[in-house]
Amino acid sequence: MHRRNPSILPTLPVICVLLLGLLPAGPGAVQAQGADAASILNSRCAACHERTADGGLSRVEDMRKTPEGWDMAIVRMTIMHGVRIPAEERAVLVKHLADTQGLAPEETRDWRYILERRPNALDKAPDDDLATLCGRCHSFARVALQRRDAEEWRKLAHFHLGQFPTAEYQAMGRDRNWWEIVSTSVPDKLGKLYPLRTAAWTKWLDQDAADLSGRWRVAGRRPGKGAYHGIAAITASGEDRYRVALDLTYADGGTASGSGNAIVYTGYEWRARLNLDGESVLQVFTLSEDGRELSGRWFLEDLDSVGGNLRAVRMGPAATILAVEPAYLRGGTFGRIAIHGVGLDGEVDLGEGVEVTSTVSRSSETVVVEARATAGARPGARGVRVGGADAGGLFTVYSRIDSVRVEPDEAIARVGGAGGPLAAVPAQFEAVAYMNGSDGAAGTDDDQRIGVMPATWSVDDFNETAAAMKDSQYAGRIDMKGLFLPAAAGPNPERPFATNNAGDLAVKAVVNDAGRKIEGAGHLIVTVQRWNDPPIR
Repeated sequence: MHRRNPSILPTLPVICVLLLGLLPAGPGAVQAQGADAASILNSRCAACHERTADGGLSRVEDMRKTPEGWDMAIVRMTIMHGVRIPAEERAVLVKHLADTQGLAPEETRDWRYILERRPNALDKAPDDDLATLCGRCHSFARVALQRRDAEEWRKLAHFHLGQFPTAEYQAMGRDRNWWEIVSTSVPDKLGKLYPLRTAAWTKWLDQDAADLSGRWRVAGRRPGKGAYHGIAAITASGEDRYRVALDLTYADGGTASGSGNAIVYTGYEWRARLNLDGESVLQVFTLSEDGRELSGRWFLEDLDSVGGNLRAVRMGPAATILAVEPAYLRGGTFGRIAIHGVGLDGEVDLGEGVEVTSTVSRSSETVVVEARATAGARPGARGVRVGGADAGGLFTVYSRIDSVRVEPDEAIARVGGAGGPLAAVPAQFEAVAYMNGSDGAAGTDDDQRIGVMPATWSVDDFNETAAAMKDSQYAGRIDMKGLFLPAAAGPNPERPFATNNAGDLAVKAVVNDAGRKIEGAGHLIVTVQRWNDPPIR
């Protein structure tokens, strides 16, 4: 069972409402350890939440949430109702509630982007009505990461109108009978889509808790810096608590190392804070149901638009290929290819039309080979095999680059600094090469992705209005790694109307393909600071 006895919950980390991080325990931690979750609920919550027939607390027992969701609920009690709760006790409550009233892995799967704070992720909703009614002030993912019955969803609608009365007559509120809809049909719909009781949650409660201690092989990519691989050494420091030591090597030869603390909520929700080469980094990962794989996103604590993806597998007898770098080879050329994984023992096969000419180095974790793609090799993705380990789609042979896409194709950056409390929020771009598909046209659904390419970067005014305002002159600059750095916040007397340094920009990448210049473009809005930035936006 992954449920925990709340009386023995350690209190080392606590989720920060704004930082999604892990804080070391303070002097009050020893005292908090002596107070179990039940006693804290009784002393801090029971005065307002009456006891139910089964001994639970009204409203509290009528919902399920992620760790971030529970932390936000507790913080809301402190802000709106004056509840005073020490950070150490708050940590105990979040852990207890996430473990006993959390979400099953399959219930969060489609909404990980909001927990991982992925920049420029496109929020989604089951239908347009729910997107308009529930997703115009915050993400719809924030809704979908909760579970309630219809009546509890209805109470939430009443809370919204009472706390935010302008919601009824804001844009997209007065073109319909807003209150009638959100207090009747919407709660009923949400109660069916996201009910309190589900088979998935009942099944997950019976899942055995995994011990994550041991050595893990990791691989991933930090946009703007490149692919990396390495080792994570995880050591238990308490129940569901771990110490983590991480050593990474980037494809360009650079390295990064660090250590920190982690906590696992709900049996699979990994949250960690590490100091990685002097940068405070937060990790939001999910553990696979078999306990063998961690995956998700990490980001800088004070700048969550900068980060990377990570996948990790336990080191052991099971052979696994995690990554191939570089992930492509042009037909008719030679290249040095590195394959990273676990248990890599045996012959290397890079697929049809690719000959491995020599082995440069090899270990059970990394095999480096020299390879040649024949001039007539069929363009497209290949499966990669090392002995008994195989992985599909990690390697691509291409004949030429037909188009370049700037990713993300729509992005937001925010001005900041200039003595203000909020730093500027940059935007990171990558230039991704594509081959045309069978239709012979670029920019269609059958295009074949080659991979991220080096590029020359620039920004320009997006349209005539931006040109008239000279947005590209004032909004910021982009470096040669595709990182856009916004300008300073505040009025700018050099601009028309002394407006701020917001702007509407085209982001351009030029890739050199054997002497041919292939250009792609994306769209960037440089806007003002975001002052309200909760863990689940």
